[in-house]
Amino acid sequence: MTTTTSQATPIARAVGESGAIAAERHPAEVLKVSTRSRPSAVAGAIAGVIRDSGMAEVQSIGAGATNQAIKAVAIARSYLSEEGVDIVCTPSFIDVSIDDEERTAIRLLVERRA
Repeated sequence: MTTTTSQATPIARAVGESGAIAAERHPAEVLKVSTRSRPSAVAGAIAGVIRDSGMAEVQSIGAGATNQAIKAVAIARSYLSEEGVDIVCTPSFIDVSIDDEERTAIRLLVERRA
């Protein structure tokens, strides 16, 4: 993740890297993934959110970040399967505002399988 002062909306929490993590509460916890996010760290965050609330939202902008996000979901699935929890991922597009500029992000809604 870059160290710029840009703030994306509605992104609530950045994971997978060193540095402070700011968290807000949303219906589904939102995890922002960048190209430099470590998939195993993001996977741990996804698994933790799924354990707590049963649903996590993962957002990424760009091919590299989306690659890391998809790897993280796959790793989280293996973490949770050891506990008998199965998850599903529903991808979609979402518009986010970064420095008053609209960007299109990939949104991965990760939920417990019913």
